[in-house]
Amino acid sequence: MRIRGRSRTTTHAWVALAATSVLALGACSDGGDGNGTERSGQAQPGSTPGVSLPDLSGEKVEVAAVWTGPEQENFGKVLKEFEKRTGAKVTFVPAQDPIVTFLGTKVAGGQPPDVALLPQVGALVSAVQNKWAQPLGPEARAQLDRNYSKGWKELGTVGGTPYGVYYKAANKSLVWYNAKAFEAAGAKVPKTWPEFLATAETLSASGVPAVSVAGADGWTLTDWFENVYLSQSGPEKYDKLAKHQIKWTDPSVGEALRTLASLFGRKDYLAGGQTGALATEFPKSVTQTFTGGEQPAAAMVFEGDFVAVNIAQTDAKIGEDAKVFPFPAVGAKAPVVSGGDVAVALKPSKGAQALLTFLASPDAAEIQAREGGFLSPNKSVPPEAYPNDIQREIAKSLIAAGDDFRFDMSDQAPASFGGTPGAGEWKVLQDFLKNPSDVAGTQARLEAEAAKAFGN
Repeated sequence: MRIRGRSRTTTHAWVALAATSVLALGACSDGGDGNGTERSGQAQPGSTPGVSLPDLSGEKVEVAAVWTGPEQENFGKVLKEFEKRTGAKVTFVPAQDPIVTFLGTKVAGGQPPDVALLPQVGALVSAVQNKWAQPLGPEARAQLDRNYSKGWKELGTVGGTPYGVYYKAANKSLVWYNAKAFEAAGAKVPKTWPEFLATAETLSASGVPAVSVAGADGWTLTDWFENVYLSQSGPEKYDKLAKHQIKWTDPSVGEALRTLASLFGRKDYLAGGQTGALATEFPKSVTQTFTGGEQPAAAMVFEGDFVAVNIAQTDAKIGEDAKVFPFPAVGAKAPVVSGGDVAVALKPSKGAQALLTFLASPDAAEIQAREGGFLSPNKSVPPEAYPNDIQREIAKSLIAAGDDFRFDMSDQAPASFGGTPGAGEWKVLQDFLKNPSDVAGTQARLEAEAAKAFGN
């Protein structure tokens, strides 16, 4: 499901966190819902619940997601609260990418989880088309209507029927940087792509590689491409490419790849060079940027707000040692790319619907928000639920953006193209990172893979 007709007018709501070293809120939330009305029952652990849940004593609920490490641990605290309120026993089932394949195996074996959190829009569509997904019940839909903007509700709707709750969102247009490395090199926070490359040169000359690239995880490379493409070619072409209404051999794709090559083609700009980048998984790409004092493995790492979870595994303090700026403008405006994880019921069980109702409420989101590295599209979650000023500002910007955002392009594509490790777009862009000079060949391979996945 895709959002149609989004304008560019409120892009600056995201860019409000632009070019500042430490982001701070001007004032605390008044506890309202943004419309001058008071929210009732905003639950915190140990407080009065704000959403009514049924008694599920003796019932078992399985939840599957691809989350690991701190992200899984923090979500586990949400599930514990659900257990406490309902009496259900919840089991987390670690899933593998592509999650559609994983779930297909479970369904075929007659043992699907009650609820799955899907990281791609295309995965939700596939779950509905395969007749795995259950429509949202009235309680979950009521929470959606109360707490979500139209755009996020539409993303969870297929064929006019609401199936999913976008529990977790992401601002995937951020660059996090090591403040000590910047200070030691005399580097400046860039606002444009030429300034970004100039900063990379300054850092490299100081002896610290500019960027830690998680090339072992192909999804990070799709995010690099999408931010460059959206800023350089604009939202209209972005939407067309996302739907394969224009080919990947289009000159605009070549232009974006050449822009990326101006960074990826410089071995001295990348931690470990191209070879090292291809061997670096996402968590390491973050932690190696914020360890080593003034001589880290790299000075910057690109990715979303969820980077904060991995920074928390180091001694770096967000807002002091670890700071953030928006992805630099390649064209006239800085890009605004969002992503998210949608919860969907795969069994017609009372427990599945109750969990979806809980996940659609601010009660659940507040628990994980307080742990850091989490961003909710739920507009009823107060900013003070987030643990630091940077994350509060990012969250406020997401809510202020309303329906005006572009969803991750690869997550809109069929999973065989945009969501499968070692295949499709992920593999082609990994090959491009290995050889950034092969723009034409990369375009041809991307188009061949897209045509096969989209069937056109």
